Parts: sequence; C-alpha cells; structure tokens
Amino acid sequence: MSLKDDLETRVKEIFKQQWTTRDGTVVPDDTSVKLSNDAVKIKATVLYADLADSTILVDQYKNWFAAEIYKTFLHCAAKIVSSEGGTITAYDGDRIMAVFLGDSKNTSAARCALKINWSAKQLIQKFKDEQYANNSYKLFHVCGIDTSELFVAKTGIRGANDLVWVGRAANYAAKLAALDHNKPTWITKEVYDMLHNNAKIGSDGKDMWVKHTWNAMNNMEIYASTYHWAL
Repeated sequence: MSLKDDLETRVKEIFKQQWTTRDGTVVPDDTSVKLSNDAVKIKATVLYADLADSTILVDQYKNWFAAEIYKTFLHCAAKIVSSEGGTITAYDGDRIMAVFLGDSKNTSAARCALKINWSAKQLIQKFKDEQYANNSYKLFHVCGIDTSELFVAKTGIRGANDLVWVGRAANYAAKLAALDHNKPTWITKEVYDMLHNNAKIGSDGKDMWVKHTWNAMNNMEIYASTYHWAL
C-alpha cells in the first residue's frame, strides 16, 4: 500500500468510526486510551507554565546557559506541580502542561502557580546571580490556568503517539501563559470564583488577584496576580 493509500484509509476510518467515551476520575495516560476513536472525559483544571522571552534567551546567550535555565525552571515547576497533587501531561520545549482533578483543583493549581513564581524569583534567579555574577539575564515566566471538561483522546501512529486534550481549559490556559510576564499568573473567572480564601486573600489582607478584560477573547473577564507563595 502506498503512503497516499495508507493516509486515505486512516483518515476515512477516523471520520467514520464511532466514538467510545467514558468518564474519568484520574488523569489519563497513553496506556489508558486507545488509538481508535476512544476518549476519556474529565472535569479538570489545566496549568501551563511557560518561560517568557525564550527566543531572546537562545539568541543572546550560550546554548549551555539557556539549557541550564530551561532545566532549572522546568524541574522546579514539575516538582511543585507534583507537590500540589497535579499531573504533568506534557513537556513542550520551554513549558509544561499540568492537569489537576478533585474538589480543590482550582485552588491547588493557583497555589502551584504562586509557588512557581516564588521559585523563579527567589530560587532560580538568586542562584543564577550567585553563579554568574556578570550575567545580566533576568528570568521571566507566565502561568496560565483555566478549568473545564476535557475530552482526552490519543493521536499519532503506533510507536509515536501522544494524548490530545480537547477542551477550553487546555486551549485557554496555553493562551493565558502567553500574556504579560510582568503579571506572572493569569487565571479565568471560573478559576477565580472557585478559589479558597487562602489562595485569594494575601497575608496583607488584600485580594491577590486583579481583574482584567481579555480583549483578544471577546472581552472575557480574567484575573492576574504578582504575588508569590513561599515554599
């Protein structure tokens, strides 16, 4: 069979095949979803943690230094996600995607983002400055968070496949992570409304989150924070 014939067969098969779906209570992995039209539905909160200005980093600094920034940021973010009960579902260059489930998933994700902000400024930047006193690089990052139902399916070919996370939360969280890095944490109103007070009100008694209008997304109401949560 030629490549063209093979692709035609598979595309027709995907469009014609009936879907089998089931509700999930745990984060799916590539062993729990089939390559056929099989999917798991979950109610989840998605966090994207993304290095900002990574093009400047790779263009203006040595490759080994850029790799050290990538490694330290992704390592800290992943460990913090795990400590908050989240699951890393993807590493994508200079960012990670994490999924949170359960009754406190929004609070856990928001607290996770605030801890990532602390680690970026008080840990990675601090030790970078100590190690490379003459290096002026400043680390900026953004975390984006949204919550919705997700439709999780497997895509790719046998031996080279991954899960695709279809739903608002995955899409919006990624877009939020591309917003202004001077406000390192961005969340949707749906996430904000579900936060426990300890993730909403800071130690100074003020709301840690400032309301903004997301003009690019039909003037959607979103919230940003510059606060951090010390480890």
